[in-house]
Amino acid sequence: MIHEEFEEAVPLYAVGALERTDRQAFEAHLLSGCPSCHAALKEYQAVAALLPYGLAPTPPPRGLKAKIMAARSPANPEAAKRSSQPSLEPGEWMNHLFPPLSSTRSFPSNAARFVLAFAGLLVVAGAGYVGWTLYLQAPAETERLQQLETALQRESAKMASLQREIKEKEAALAQLRQELERRDAEIGELRDTLIRREAELDDAQAQLAQLEKHGAAFRRVRAQQDEIAALLRMPTVKVVSLSGSDLAKGAGGLLLYDPDTKKAWLYAFNLPPLPGGKTYQLWAIEQKPVSAGTFTPDTGQKGRLLIKHLPDFSRINQFAVSLEPAGGRPQPTGAIYLSGRL
Repeated sequence: MIHEEFEEAVPLYAVGALERTDRQAFEAHLLSGCPSCHAALKEYQAVAALLPYGLAPTPPPRGLKAKIMAARSPANPEAAKRSSQPSLEPGEWMNHLFPPLSSTRSFPSNAARFVLAFAGLLVVAGAGYVGWTLYLQAPAETERLQQLETALQRESAKMASLQREIKEKEAALAQLRQELERRDAEIGELRDTLIRREAELDDAQAQLAQLEKHGAAFRRVRAQQDEIAALLRMPTVKVVSLSGSDLAKGAGGLLLYDPDTKKAWLYAFNLPPLPGGKTYQLWAIEQKPVSAGTFTPDTGQKGRLLIKHLPDFSRINQFAVSLEPAGGRPQPTGAIYLSGRL
């Protein structure tokens, strides 16, 4: 069989009207993988399934049921023999109803062609019915499809708007992050600058304190020098020479005093270095010693002491310098290092 003959045999195969040999040949052709025959067979099988529904119902003749029951009765051995035979294979019922005219002919007969034409007509009618149904349903489906497309477009627009908003938010967030990083860097620089400024301020304060300390000492020294100079210019100033004791034979001192202003200035030299926790104390002696003040020698072993108020010099007859505990004592307790009389 050629391919055109196989295409003509598709409707008959769909309704099971092919002979055994033709059916086997057609099935072998299907197994070879012909796509057009496979597609045509699916279409014809779909229409063939609708054929029984297109026939008008016909009531069975009277007595048919009795004949069928009698044929199935065991009293009829020939019927029982026929009922015991196996069922016909698919497609053989057409051979049983319509025996082939010749066993040598492999193509459908005129009756088969008629059946084929009738089946084709039914196929066309079924296709037309299906097409008409689809045509009637098309507007509603089209409207529903348009509604779905409109809804889809709205959702797509919303999605695009949300995506744009997300991108804008991400861009704004990136800018804020960059601004925050820049601010952090500026704050770090300001912190470092502040730390340096604080260190500089501490140094300046320390220097200022040192300068103030030196300035106070300088002012004290300057004030003492001014008072000593004023004392030396006094016409009534007196001088008392102090000499070292056996503990400080090389030491000496000079005491200037003014009986009118009751001011005095002591200058001592070559005094031994002070032990820890000790100081030198000047005594004005009348009947008993009276403290005139304490002093500490400098690195050159020179001591200076300005006395702004002394007792009545008319009753003082001697001056002395002793070694006392730090802060001085009301009465002498240590050894005498310098002494002198009026």
